[in-house]
Amino acid sequence: MSDVTRTKHGRPVHHWRRDVVELAALFTAVAVADAVANTIGHGPGGPTLLVISAVVLVATAGFHIWWARRHNHAPPPAHDTGPRPPAAADKAGTAPAGPAGATTLWRMRTTVRDEPGSLAALCVALADRGVDILSLQAHPLAEGTVDEFLLRVPEALSAAELTRSIAGAGGTGTWLERADAHDLVDAPTRILGLATRTALDAAELPLALRQLLGRCTIRSLPAASRSVPRRDETTSATAEDMVPVDGVLDGTVLRLRGPDGEVITVERPYLPFTPTEFARARALVELDTRLGPRVPRSQDVLTLPEGNSITLRRADTADLDAAKAMHDRCSRRTLSMRYHGPVRDADRYLGHLLSPRFGRTLAVQTASGRIVGIGHLLWDGDETEIALLVEDEWQRRGIGGQLLGRLVAMAVEAGCESVYAVTQASNTGMVAAMRGLGLPLDYQIEEGTLVITARLDATTVSSPSRGGHAVRQQRAER
Repeated sequence: MSDVTRTKHGRPVHHWRRDVVELAALFTAVAVADAVANTIGHGPGGPTLLVISAVVLVATAGFHIWWARRHNHAPPPAHDTGPRPPAAADKAGTAPAGPAGATTLWRMRTTVRDEPGSLAALCVALADRGVDILSLQAHPLAEGTVDEFLLRVPEALSAAELTRSIAGAGGTGTWLERADAHDLVDAPTRILGLATRTALDAAELPLALRQLLGRCTIRSLPAASRSVPRRDETTSATAEDMVPVDGVLDGTVLRLRGPDGEVITVERPYLPFTPTEFARARALVELDTRLGPRVPRSQDVLTLPEGNSITLRRADTADLDAAKAMHDRCSRRTLSMRYHGPVRDADRYLGHLLSPRFGRTLAVQTASGRIVGIGHLLWDGDETEIALLVEDEWQRRGIGGQLLGRLVAMAVEAGCESVYAVTQASNTGMVAAMRGLGLPLDYQIEEGTLVITARLDATTVSSPSRGGHAVRQQRAER
């Protein structure tokens, strides 16, 4: 910047050299004008030429003044690199990236040193990349602090570039995951909603824990028996039996003691749990323990094609005796189709299957109060199993299809991506019921057993009925 244009306190500063140049120019102009005037004034028509010259000079001066004022109010040229006003600088700093300013939501977690300025450095690094911080949670640790952000990131900014920026600002162990609109709900509101769901239905606890802690695998092993059959069950009782009442936090694994002595294990291999998350999960389990077993008491009254009325309702351990009585009325073939093992052990599984802490159970009840069908929706780690049992005399009346349709609807409501059913190829009724859902199905054989997996990517789930007759339904409250 030259001496002529330098300013101080907003006012121009004139240098003495400029004044000397202006005086020299003035004297030169006067001398030239005097010489011209003497030459022209003594010739023919001299006065007239002088008047015309004066008019031209005045017009030229007026045009120059007008042009100078218009030029000074014009916007700066594109190549101007001088300082901009604060407002202009702010707008340029927050201009959205990409041709249309498209953005995406990300959840980010990173660890910083527990010292003043660490968080500020992260925020500055994010601001430099045009990233908007929508929410922030701090999880203090013994050494350092885990900061969890919800970010609105320019679409042109890749996850790798964002991670490098955070690393340059002092963040370590950075983890990124795409978020959605549900993550915009603030943490206290979300936790209160999960607590409300857990309070209304004991079967909601695993789902609430999964929504609270993100993508994780949750298993609940009963204290009395470790032999409940599962597709991937290969372990028996271990040191998990020694989990204290207040639980155990071990890196990427949480172990919590349930209300009936069962051990709830939560695993998240990709991201260690923080003490704050452990405290929140333990509070949900304590709430579930204090409230005790509970299920919603709504019920559906259905009219079968032949005119008989049945009731579909939620069931729990209070229905254990009625469920055992149904077992006694079922044939050995029907029980073997359901439990895929020794029929004499069928009653031993019922306590676990009916517990709302391991899933949801629907019971089909006749007008006389007798249970003639049971359907289970079981939380199996990060998967969901569906199982049905209908008493022999009530089979082929559409009851299995009604049970299956409602269980799948519950799975959709719970946010499950798929459900699977373990059966035998000879169980044509179960295969037909799964096909009647109208969902994409995958079939595979595991050790002689047919596993049918339904992907819950359809918007509606049909409830098949026998012979094409519609099953009439009436909702009631107990």
